Amino acid sequence: MDIVFSDASASFAGQTALHPLSLRLSERRIGIIGLNGSGKTTFARLINGLVRPASGRVTVGGLDTVKDEEAARGRVGFIFQNPQHQMILPVLAEDIAFGLKSRGLARDEISRRTEAVLERFGIGHLATRRVHELSGGENQLAAIASVLVTGPDVLILDEPTNQLDLRNRGLIERTIAALPEQAIVITHDLPLLDRFDRVLLFHLGRLAADTTPAEAVRIYREIAAC
Repeated sequence: MDIVFSDASASFAGQTALHPLSLRLSERRIGIIGLNGSGKTTFARLINGLVRPASGRVTVGGLDTVKDEEAARGRVGFIFQNPQHQMILPVLAEDIAFGLKSRGLARDEISRRTEAVLERFGIGHLATRRVHELSGGENQLAAIASVLVTGPDVLILDEPTNQLDLRNRGLIERTIAALPEQAIVITHDLPLLDRFDRVLLFHLGRLAADTTPAEAVRIYREIAAC
């Protein structure tokens, strides 16, 4: 699906967080990197309407994130740095079902979809587990399941391997690689990007590079060394 920035910028309290940017994203796996405060998270949040452009426009599958806000947001799922913070209900299956209930689906359909997404990510055995009892890797899988159960076309993940041990990092890396949905990943975990299709590097609120993973990481290391 095409995500299009047309001279889109973002600002907060009169300060520019992201300078005007025009580009089109259509690749299946896209990485976003940069130093803290570089504009990468602002860029990602423009895609699902969590941030509105100060100028220009952003479209997702042809839907304007401002004029068609609700429809555009429904096309994009977002997983925050701490996925547990976006869990609303205490039991995993109940939390996953919550997003479907808000859409007014029948009880049988909610149960079917909830069970299906739990099995899809291999966490069916955790259905009745309390979310605060989940491990770091289980939390990430639970968050992915709770977002994808509503059927978005694009999934944005903010630091999905942050604070995970080697085993759980590998689990999340394989999960992202296997997703049929388009995935946009904000990360400082540079090896995670090795097989991505495209990587965007942000610096000081501007797009500093838009290239292959290896080249983007090379430029990033030069910037970080300054």
